[in-house]
Amino acid sequence: MSDSLRKKYKAHCAKHAQVAQAWRERDYSYPPPVYPVLPDELRGLACGAKTRAGTPCKLTSIYVNGRCKLHGGLSTGPKSAAGRAKCALNGRQPKRKKQTL
Repeated sequence: MSDSLRKKYKAHCAKHAQVAQAWRERDYSYPPPVYPVLPDELRGLACGAKTRAGTPCKLTSIYVNGRCKLHGGLSTGPKSAAGRAKCALNGRQPKRKKQTL
C-alpha cells in the first residue's frame, strides 16, 4: 500500500470515528448517523506487509494503521518494572522453568 493511500485510509477512519463518537455522546439516539462512504480507490486495499516467504500480504481486512491482524506491528516490550523484571528472569533460557512474579 502506498503512503498516499495509507494517509487517505487513516483520514477516512478518523472521520468515521468522529461520527461514531458524536453518536455515542448522543446516547445512541435515533436516527443513527450517516457514516462517510469509503472512496473507490480504497476498496479492497490489501495489507501489503512482507510475509516470511517475501511476498506481499494479500489480506484485505486491515486496521486503521493499514495492516492486517497478522502484521499489525511488533510488541514494544514490557512497560512496568514488574514486567521488565520478569522478562530479565526468564531471558533466553528455554530449559529452565519460567519464573513468575
